[in-house]
Amino acid sequence: MRNLLRRSFSGIIYVLIFIAAILFSKESYITLISLFGVLCIWEFSKMIQYKNVVPYLFFGLTLFLMIKRPFSYAITGILGITILSSIILIYQLFSKKEITFSNERSKLGFTIRYPIFSICFLVLLPFCTTGYSPYLMISILVLIWVNDSFAFLVGKNLGRRKLFVSVSPKKTQEGFLGGLIFSLIAAYVISKINTDFTLLNWLIIAAIISIIGTIGDLVESKLKRQANIKDSGNIMPGHGGILDRLDSLLFAAPFVYLYINFII
Repeated sequence: MRNLLRRSFSGIIYVLIFIAAILFSKESYITLISLFGVLCIWEFSKMIQYKNVVPYLFFGLTLFLMIKRPFSYAITGILGITILSSIILIYQLFSKKEITFSNERSKLGFTIRYPIFSICFLVLLPFCTTGYSPYLMISILVLIWVNDSFAFLVGKNLGRRKLFVSVSPKKTQEGFLGGLIFSLIAAYVISKINTDFTLLNWLIIAAIISIIGTIGDLVESKLKRQANIKDSGNIMPGHGGILDRLDSLLFAAPFVYLYINFII
C-alpha cells in the first residue's frame, strides 16, 4: 500500500510537470524534454557501462540543429537511421538475440541511435503541424498513458497468457490487447476534441503508439536484463528511472513522427 501511494504521488507530479511545460510555452517544453533527455542518456550510459561526455555534446548539437531547421533533409536521413535501428532492435528482441555493443565505438553509435535520436523526435513531435501544437502533444501523451494504464489494469486482473516471458514475465497478451483497445477508444474521444487529424488517422496513431510503445518497453526490459538491473535509475520513486518512464514514448516517437509528416 505504501509503495502504491508513493508510486501514485510521483506519477501525478510527473504528469503535472509534463503537461504544465507543454502548455506554458514551446521553450518550456523543449527545456523539459532536453532535461529528460540528459537523464535518459545518463541512465542508458550506466546501463551499457559507457562513460563519456561525447553523447551529451552530440545530443545538444543535434537537438539545436534539428530545432533550428525542422524541415531539413538531414532530419529525413536521421529519421531513416532511427527507424532502421529500431527495426533491428525489434528483430533482436523477437529472435531472442543478444543486443551487442562490444567496444566504445559501438556503444557510442548505439547511444546516438537510441536514445539520442529518439529524444530529438520526441521534441519535434508537437511541431509536426503548423507551428507549435501543445494539444497534439497532450493527445499523444494521453494515448500512451491510457495504453500503459489499461495494459497494467487488464493484465493484472484478467491476464493469463504471457506476452514475452523471457524479457518481461509480468506482461500478458490480455494486458496488451486491453491497452490497445482502450487506446483506440481514447483516440475516438480525442478525434472529437482535437481536429488536427481525422478519426482514422487518430486510430492509426493510437495503434502505432500502443504496439510500437509496448515493443519499446520490451526492448528496454531486454537491455536491463542483459545489464542485470531492475530499473534504469531511481529518480522517480515507485517507477524507477526517467528512461523506465519514457521507454514506450521514446521508441514510438520516431514512428509517430514518420506517420504524421510523411504519410498523412
